[in-house]
Amino acid sequence: MSLFWIVIRELAEIQAMATSKKVITRVEWEKKLNDVKVRKDDMNKLVMNFLVTEGYVEVAEKFRLESGTEPEIDLATITDRMAVKKAVQSGNVEDAIEKVNDLNPEILDTNPLLFFHLQQQRMIELIRNGKVEAALEFAQEELAPRGEENQSFLEELERTVALLAFEDVANCPVSELLDISQRLKTATEVNAAILTSQSHEKDPKLPSLLKMLIWVQNQLDKKASYPRINDISTAALEDSVV
Repeated sequence: MSLFWIVIRELAEIQAMATSKKVITRVEWEKKLNDVKVRKDDMNKLVMNFLVTEGYVEVAEKFRLESGTEPEIDLATITDRMAVKKAVQSGNVEDAIEKVNDLNPEILDTNPLLFFHLQQQRMIELIRNGKVEAALEFAQEELAPRGEENQSFLEELERTVALLAFEDVANCPVSELLDISQRLKTATEVNAAILTSQSHEKDPKLPSLLKMLIWVQNQLDKKASYPRINDISTAALEDSVV
């Protein structure tokens, strides 16, 4: 059981009570926390899951040696996955595509949306580098045929081509396509696809658990006053103002 489940149980108990808020003292709350038994192995697996998913290969290897926690996938594959992600983030999309195919050709063969987004990013990089003619040719040969097959692809292609209609692309209506955030978005999509192909969750479990904790605390706030965690980074309990 974890703090999350303590709050869930407390919420269930309080829902049947009167509308006035129940006051849970720090002593009572800390006793509930102390009664919780969390296995160290489970905590270690949660940490390893985060390190593997986020690509911290060196830290994951050190943690494996120190804790004895085995990762769900071969740590060597993390290096390859991070190389793909880094290539996209640096704008070298063609190299990223080659690396993905080296890892597993089926990733792009079975994910047309991902492949389109990578090709779209290639065109964006050509525009960024001022290679207008090359960008137009690439759009006509590689992207336009895919746009004809899929309406959503066509709409995204039209937005990308719109960059060519403005001399000052930094201030045009679709300038966000040239932001670094667009590279990061594409890189994240590729990273998730590789993880999925390796039968691994595309998102780490830890952030999801923290989001659930925040949501459950917000629900419990409606029914009770109790020492809550306001700063996730410290996890310190703070007394609520009654």
